[in-house]
Amino acid sequence: MGGVVTPFSARHDLRSGGRAVELVGLDSEIALPERLSSGIKEFDRAIGGGFVTGSATLIGGDPGIGKSTLLLQAAANMASRGLPVAYISGEEASDQIRLRARRLGLGKAPVQLASATSVRDILTTLGDGAPPALLVIDSIQTMHSDLIEGAPGTVSQVRASAQELIRFAKETGTALVLVGHVTKDGSIAGPRVLEHMVDTVLSFEGERSHQYRILRAAKNRYGGTDEIGVFSMQEEGLEEVANPSALFLTDRGESVSGAIVFPALEGTRPVLVEIQALVVRLASGATPRRAVVGWDSGRLAMILAVLEARCGLSFSTAEVYLNIAGGYRVSDPAADMAVAAALVSALSERPVPAETVAFGEVALSGELRPVAHGALRLKEAAKLGFERAMVPASLASDKSGMKLNGFKGLGQLVDHLLARQ
Repeated sequence: MGGVVTPFSARHDLRSGGRAVELVGLDSEIALPERLSSGIKEFDRAIGGGFVTGSATLIGGDPGIGKSTLLLQAAANMASRGLPVAYISGEEASDQIRLRARRLGLGKAPVQLASATSVRDILTTLGDGAPPALLVIDSIQTMHSDLIEGAPGTVSQVRASAQELIRFAKETGTALVLVGHVTKDGSIAGPRVLEHMVDTVLSFEGERSHQYRILRAAKNRYGGTDEIGVFSMQEEGLEEVANPSALFLTDRGESVSGAIVFPALEGTRPVLVEIQALVVRLASGATPRRAVVGWDSGRLAMILAVLEARCGLSFSTAEVYLNIAGGYRVSDPAADMAVAAALVSALSERPVPAETVAFGEVALSGELRPVAHGALRLKEAAKLGFERAMVPASLASDKSGMKLNGFKGLGQLVDHLLARQ
């Protein structure tokens, strides 16, 4: 009976009646997709070398962080090279965008502007002529499709609008960039499926009170997610920062207690930042405070516990303040050793020499563990004039020319900083 074909089984059996798809091998001679440079090196670096034709990119960030400014600069650069570029805004009128472009010195760039929120109107307009090389939609939460019921910004509208725009990009070879709103915790607003639909997800980060901005890839089907682009917000717009360490290092002529430089790593790019600690002794009975800016407070509690349990240092009657200079946020576990050195220096009021950097992970046993790309961190530090590094003893021999002080445990580091040996 299983072999009998009935009208019902024929309609519900998916093994027949469809269109056969073409299967290709990994070694097939197929041309790789072309990349289009944005004309901004830091932007291209973050996305893997430029926009891929037919790709969809989603960029999110806090309001006022500079998303529209960055994309307008990229669009103007590409249009000035003769590429057709369309910039569609659902939040601003065309005159507002033209005023911003004039303020940025981009007023003469041949970017095609429009203010629209209907996906049908946008695709009808773009379908009349040659498709643009770059299409910017600012923002996807303001778009709506008349095929779906609901107001713009709802889950169904965002999903349907993005799907139609992505289909247009794939069919025409247009590089599509969607600007996305973010929630208060910094994640892309709207349906999570939106991030699965696009090829690249970019996060534009930074503190509005500080001048730096970081463009970071959270997903990239055409490249790695280990690179960042660094920008500085100026009156003329966003400027590229070729040497990010210059933004986060304090210009001080003499050694200060509680301060040490840490070579952080963003992808394959080292960024030197200054870690600052302050320890204030309290009268007995007062509850000590712990305040952290730019680092994980739970990680600070762990380092303090290891210093007390393994090294015999007492912080229980002292307030502890930790700050990453310049508004930078550090999540690299290699910062443990630098934080510990800053805390010991602040507690003892013995400065760490200004030409010294430190990095390494601290275990609960007090052991100092090696971290990734030690040679790269040392090379960057040497390039910026640092002469000495405090590192885990297991770090391999280095060719940067720096003088290395290797320590097996946190106790040895403390003895060195307090000149006990």
